[in-house]
Amino acid sequence: MPRRVLQGVVVSDSCDKTVVVRVERRVMHPIYKKFVSRSKKYAAHDEDNRYHAGDAVRIEESRPISKRKSWVVIGGAADAAPRRRQVATAPAAAPEEAAEEAGSAA
Repeated sequence: MPRRVLQGVVVSDSCDKTVVVRVERRVMHPIYKKFVSRSKKYAAHDEDNRYHAGDAVRIEESRPISKRKSWVVIGGAADAAPRRRQVATAPAAAPEEAAEEAGSAA
């Protein structure tokens, strides 16, 4: 029997070798016929502590590893955007350059 593979976003990585992944699915409301987002959180095994909160990952069903954990992270999602990392901003332009730019714009 094939193992299920789901895609979601890591919401917690505070446990050792474990990440909590939120998987969202869209279902149609039975009366209003509007699509509603439903989500569920899965505890997944992350052997190398490689993934952090905000990362998009794929998880695969496996044998039970612990009481709550029966999923394994198989990698980052290829089609998902990478996690937003804190990037140092570029240094501000020198005051005389900023004044020249403001003067030329007027």
